[in-house]
Amino acid sequence: MMASVQQRWVFGYGSLMWRPGFAYQEAVPALIHGFHRALCVYSWVHRGTPERPGLVLGLDRGGACLGMAFKIDPGKWDETLSYLREREQVTMVYREIEAKVRLRGNGEAVPAVTYAVDRAHRQYAGKLPVERLAEIVMECEGKSGRNDDYVLNTLAHLREMRITDPVLEAVGLKLRAQAASLPA
Repeated sequence: MMASVQQRWVFGYGSLMWRPGFAYQEAVPALIHGFHRALCVYSWVHRGTPERPGLVLGLDRGGACLGMAFKIDPGKWDETLSYLREREQVTMVYREIEAKVRLRGNGEAVPAVTYAVDRAHRQYAGKLPVERLAEIVMECEGKSGRNDDYVLNTLAHLREMRITDPVLEAVGLKLRAQAASLPA
């Protein structure tokens, strides 16, 4: 009798949901409890600079978050984990954790690797008012592009996936209103 190989999963809550960047066997909507998606990480690299930090998503404690769970071929696990660490751990603002996620459809609970924000890290922005979030996002740009493009793109993808995020929706409204008021 052969021993079964434990399936490995990755949970994405932001851009990993639609641009994972790694090979996977299956992608399933999934819910994680004890964490929520938040625009709570000052970005010093991808969407801002140390002098003018932008904001990106983090998985912060409290609540629940609907995201995407990716089943990884056990033979590709080390390669996938290496890629994720390079992508997500640029400034070590995230903690790599394993948490239970509940797969939509069959309701199975599986352990998944995900990246939660480190609240003790100096890039942790905490909970900012919507007006301040929009103000920061509108003004910043990093090596991966403009911060407002990141937020509006994220919002569009969440909508396509039928995921509602009230804070991102409110920030998106403010960004579109600010953009409409700028001279052509």
